[in-house]
Amino acid sequence: MDMIIKNGTVVTASDMFKADIGIENGKIVEISGKIDESLAKHVVDAEGKLILPGAIDAHTHLAMPFGGTISSDDYYAGTRAAACGGTTTVFDFVLQDFGETMVDAVKRRDKLCAGAAAVDYSYHVAVKDVSGELLDSIEDCVKFGVPSFKVFMVYDFGVTDGVFYKVLKKAKECGALIGVHAENNEIINTLTSEFLAEGKTSAWYHYMSRPEFVEAEADTRAIQWAKAVGTKLYIVHLANKDGLAAVTKAKDEGYEIYAETCPQYLEFTCDVYKREDGRNFVCSPPMKGEESRQALWEGIKRGDIDTIATDHCPFQSYEKDWGKDDFTKIPNGCAGIENMYPYMLSAANEGKLPFTKVVEICSTNPAKIFGCKEKGSLAIGKDADIVIYDKNIDFTITNDKMHSDCDHTIWEGIKLKGYPVQTYSRGRLVYDNGKFVGEKGWGSFVKCKID
Repeated sequence: MDMIIKNGTVVTASDMFKADIGIENGKIVEISGKIDESLAKHVVDAEGKLILPGAIDAHTHLAMPFGGTISSDDYYAGTRAAACGGTTTVFDFVLQDFGETMVDAVKRRDKLCAGAAAVDYSYHVAVKDVSGELLDSIEDCVKFGVPSFKVFMVYDFGVTDGVFYKVLKKAKECGALIGVHAENNEIINTLTSEFLAEGKTSAWYHYMSRPEFVEAEADTRAIQWAKAVGTKLYIVHLANKDGLAAVTKAKDEGYEIYAETCPQYLEFTCDVYKREDGRNFVCSPPMKGEESRQALWEGIKRGDIDTIATDHCPFQSYEKDWGKDDFTKIPNGCAGIENMYPYMLSAANEGKLPFTKVVEICSTNPAKIFGCKEKGSLAIGKDADIVIYDKNIDFTITNDKMHSDCDHTIWEGIKLKGYPVQTYSRGRLVYDNGKFVGEKGWGSFVKCKID
């Protein structure tokens, strides 16, 4: 064996137990009460600590063009930060160009990522054009190993209702999974125009132009279409109470509807947009009211929210300042890739959730939903993507401790109970007690297959 991690408490999506883990050639080869240390070249003592599967962040936007700039974390910086927060696989979004097949879009994007990523990665394709034979290229992409897609109901590159319907039908035919950014574009544009005309231009009006019902209405509409077509649907960054209620209803009716939320919606409310630095919190959908925040926590506990992801899309503070006097000029997005797993594990450490639930929604469920067969759990034959977590560390998030290229974080000053001390990617140590010790280009492209 190459390595044994011994004396720790193994955490799965369903259980916690004392065990040693044996690793060879990047895979888990043994899990048992006690493994003979003489069998391994290297032994790690995890006495008093938790041993967890690496997290999967299924929603990131690395080096993404938006609002006249590009998100500040490229594939190396973003995956480096991921590793230092215990995330060992990231899914990035490929934005299809007009006239481009889905597979060509993935190959184009992978030229930026291959040789740069510090942990393993995969993709979703954001669909823009299904004209001619491009709709059929969804099936080709499924066969290529990228079976998940996303449609935007907002922005100038968003799809029409008719295109969304066509994409859902094609997904039903070929086993693809469609994710949706659900907000009502027309209402947002109308409210935005009204506020600008009235001289209401602060960050607060970013929220006011996208209030609770704007997202909830679109969530409900998207679910209705998926139900009508008879295909599964994945709602990304769900942030509102009524939309969650629509998800719960569909699940109770037996439909395969998945919901993802993000840590920023669990921690912050729309009140952040009243702060002097409110523009730094601008993302879409925005943080909502306290009732929605509490509802999301309850949805996690009930199992109606299936995954946690980040929507990691940070921009530098000077770029955020472009919208100081006009909220429409603020690039949309916040950092979070390094904070997701520590934040959710801290919630477990404080008694809000079981540790098993955190593993379920941050690792096991994303692996199952998106078809990462080698990821998501500590089991024999799986990749040795492993996090060692110390429950006794008191950690305060400050930007100088983070490993992103962004010059600020919305998580500044948040106190966490417990923190990861080591991260292993396929058996290789990539993070060690506050320091990134991995390698640019170590990450591999994970091809997926959804059952």
